[in-house]
Amino acid sequence: MLVRRRSPRIRRSVSVVAAAVAVLALGACDSGDDDAGAKATAGQGPGVVAPGKPGEPARTLSAEEAVKAAPDNTPNSADFLYARMMIVHHGQALTMTDLVADRAESDTVKRLAARIAASQKPEIGAMQGWLDNNGGARAHQGHDHGAMPGMATEPQLKRLRAAKGAAFDELFLKLMITHHQGAVTMATDAVSDGRNTQVADMAKDVISQQSIEINRMRSM
Repeated sequence: MLVRRRSPRIRRSVSVVAAAVAVLALGACDSGDDDAGAKATAGQGPGVVAPGKPGEPARTLSAEEAVKAAPDNTPNSADFLYARMMIVHHGQALTMTDLVADRAESDTVKRLAARIAASQKPEIGAMQGWLDNNGGARAHQGHDHGAMPGMATEPQLKRLRAAKGAAFDELFLKLMITHHQGAVTMATDAVSDGRNTQVADMAKDVISQQSIEINRMRSM
């Protein structure tokens, strides 16, 4: 029987075709694996553990569910009202502390006034910056003082300006305690009624700091 041998050229062609087929088959397998992995990733996604209510177990939420479950941080009217009013409220506190250096007798009162001024000036800047960043109108210094708890009246401020020495110290502490109590009331309302976390954090700082100062002034 006569057997014809393939020429070297034909054998090389067959080898090239076989190699090409193998490469295509491997590529198809890789592509299929990638598609399957992408589908698995899209279907499962990273889980977010959300703590449950008291007595309830935690839940694992998808990223989309976690976004929907997150509280709304959009500022509401209570947030804007607090920032506008507290700027004016703090402004009066600075007016009162400005009188201390020339009128107070007690070094303790002078140090207290310096601490109040040092804390409330930056707070005014922070609240005004928040208003500017969130489209809120700038606070008006002519805001109705009667709408804000703890504000000193004009006759009371006139008496404070006229006082000297121990009489000034006593009246300053009396008015500032009332002023701080009003600020704590406003801040508590903001935490309860507001929605923005930044405003809530600023209000909580006021509650903490001014509650400490109230106790300190009562002990003087």
